[in-house]
Amino acid sequence: MAITYFFLGVYVLAMVFVLLYSMAQAHLLVYFFKFKAWTKKPEALDAKDLPPVTVQLPVYNEKYVVVRLIEAAAKIRYPADKLEIQLLDDSTDETAELIKQSIAKFPAVNFQYIHREDRKGFKAGALKAGLARASGELIAIFDADFVPDPDFLLRTVGHFRDEMTGMVQTRWTHLNEDYSVLTRLQAFALDAHFMVEQMGRNQQNAFINFNGTGGIWRKSCIIDAGNWQADTLTEDLDLSYRAQQRGWKFVYRPDIQSPAELPPVMSAIKSQQFRWTKGGAECAVKHLRDVWSKPLSFRVKFHATAHLLNAVIFIAVLLVSLSSIPVWWAFYQGWIPDSYFQAAAVFLIGFVVIALVYFVANLSLLHYSWQGVGRFIWELPLFLSVSMGLALHNAQAVWEGLTGKKSPFVRTPKYNLSLEKPGWKTNVYHSVQVPATTYIEAVFAVVFTAIVGLSIYTQTYEMLVFHAMLALGYSLVSITSFRSYRLKSIS
Repeated sequence: MAITYFFLGVYVLAMVFVLLYSMAQAHLLVYFFKFKAWTKKPEALDAKDLPPVTVQLPVYNEKYVVVRLIEAAAKIRYPADKLEIQLLDDSTDETAELIKQSIAKFPAVNFQYIHREDRKGFKAGALKAGLARASGELIAIFDADFVPDPDFLLRTVGHFRDEMTGMVQTRWTHLNEDYSVLTRLQAFALDAHFMVEQMGRNQQNAFINFNGTGGIWRKSCIIDAGNWQADTLTEDLDLSYRAQQRGWKFVYRPDIQSPAELPPVMSAIKSQQFRWTKGGAECAVKHLRDVWSKPLSFRVKFHATAHLLNAVIFIAVLLVSLSSIPVWWAFYQGWIPDSYFQAAAVFLIGFVVIALVYFVANLSLLHYSWQGVGRFIWELPLFLSVSMGLALHNAQAVWEGLTGKKSPFVRTPKYNLSLEKPGWKTNVYHSVQVPATTYIEAVFAVVFTAIVGLSIYTQTYEMLVFHAMLALGYSLVSITSFRSYRLKSIS
């Protein structure tokens, strides 16, 4: 019996964490409805008052998208004598030659080509090297898979009339969200971050983060905050926290769109998720103590904690999933009173809040249409299932980040799915190595599917929905993972 209550304790503690996380999300949702920043657009500046700007385009082996990126950057509307565009190229393949050929087509645009041989510091190192040579007072950054809005600079630079504004972040939109179920689910998740989370934090002057791209910085803010550093996998989140702790203000503009490509296959999604979740955990270790030691309001500290530790929810979900097996068996055997299960219904509040956050975020972009409601009905359970199926992979990343295990910066392959060929199946940057966690995910899929069958057979329905979602999630994640790796290996 002691071991039974041990697993029950693990289950309850993990569910408490999920509930607390959901309360933080609920608070952000309240401030999402109060968000007014997009009605306070800065006045347009006269051409003579526009500050000099450097646009940085960090690139590493991006032959499928780099031409599209350069063509879009060349269309940015801004006085030519006040704009330079840096190609920060760490490439080791034909991407370098493609860049040179492409920028040669735009002699009227001030393109600056900077190539590094050693790739020291990865993206952070490239940005830092470019910053040392940048002539602009403001620094805009776009990753290789983005297509900058031609009016991006004209719509953002006015915010820097406030001398304490350090960064302006815009909202990511998605070039290929309808490509597949996987891209649609990623858009579903990202829209919640860029609507409820970023807007909710910015409205109450809590810390928000530069998302690595689609934003513009004041150069002096970057330098004052200690410049780009490569000791975490999320250099953008790291610099954001260092800058805001020094008193710089960040502005979020959800009405300005920065279109980008979503990874179309599970292996690419996992590499991106691993970097984001591990880097977030590394930043939590690096910054949480400092945040709590500074004279900031409790609200700012609370949301900074929830923000930096949000990926820990994957550890909580993994613990809930695994401990639910012996807990389910104990209920079936009568070792745990039914009243315990009834009391646990309070944890449903957390899932209702999380569902509400995604509901509001996604439907607000569709003007709360009935079409959006219909799409939400199937997207939410499928999204939650796949998120559960990624819990093992992401929990490993978070654990490594919290415990200080270092790993190299692995960038997400880009595909440019608008091209007929090459398609994603023949992408040369596509990973072919199947990680051990993928095999464990397949085992979990079998285990939870068996438990679903046993629950139906024994008429023990208390955890049937939860286990069915786990079975579906791990099945989808493992199958799409194996398919993505295998397709590349035989192409």
